[in-house]
Amino acid sequence: MLKRLAAAISLLSLSAAPAFAHLNPEEHGSLLAGVSHPLFGADHILAMVAVGLWAALLGGRALWLVPSAFVGTMALGFAAAIAGTLLPFVEPVILASVVVIGLLAAAALQIPVWAGMVMVGFFAFFHGHAHGGELGSAGALSFGIGFALSTVLLHATGVGLGLGIGRVFGGGTGRLVTRIAGGATALGGLWLALGA
Repeated sequence: MLKRLAAAISLLSLSAAPAFAHLNPEEHGSLLAGVSHPLFGADHILAMVAVGLWAALLGGRALWLVPSAFVGTMALGFAAAIAGTLLPFVEPVILASVVVIGLLAAAALQIPVWAGMVMVGFFAFFHGHAHGGELGSAGALSFGIGFALSTVLLHATGVGLGLGIGRVFGGGTGRLVTRIAGGATALGGLWLALGA
C-alpha cells in the first residue's frame, strides 16, 4: 500500500506546471501568451484538472466528450467576449466551477454523458469569456488557440491522473483516491473563493 501511495504522489508531482514568465495578453496576443496564460491561474488549473478527473471517473465516451465540450464552449465564451458581449458574475462563476466540478469528481457522480457535457459547458463559457475579456487589443486567434491547447493539456493531465491512479491502486481504492483528488480541487476552489 505504501508503494502505491508513493507512486500516486509521484504521478501528482509530475503534473505540476513549471514556472514560466507570464506574458501579458494585452501586449502579447501570441500563441505563447495564450498557452502560458491558463497556467498561471490556480482557478483555471484546478477546474481543468477536475474536469479530467471527473471524465476519468465517468469513463467510456466521457473521457473525451466531457473535456471536448468544455473546450468548445470555452471557445464560444471567448468569441462572445471578443465581440463585446457583457456577461455578469464571470469571476464568481469561475470560482464556483472549481468547487462544483471538484465535488462532481469527489462524488463520482454518474450521469449521462450529454448531461456532463452541459454541466461543464456552462462553466466553460465563463472561463472563455474571462480569457477573451483579458485579451485587450492583441491578436485574438493565436491567443485563443494557445489557451485552448493549454486547456486540452490540463484536461489530459486530469484524465491521465484519474486513469493512472486507478491503475496504481486498482479497483475501488483507485476510484477512492481519484475522488479524494476531486475533493482536494473543490477545497482549493473554496480556499481561492474565501482567500482571494
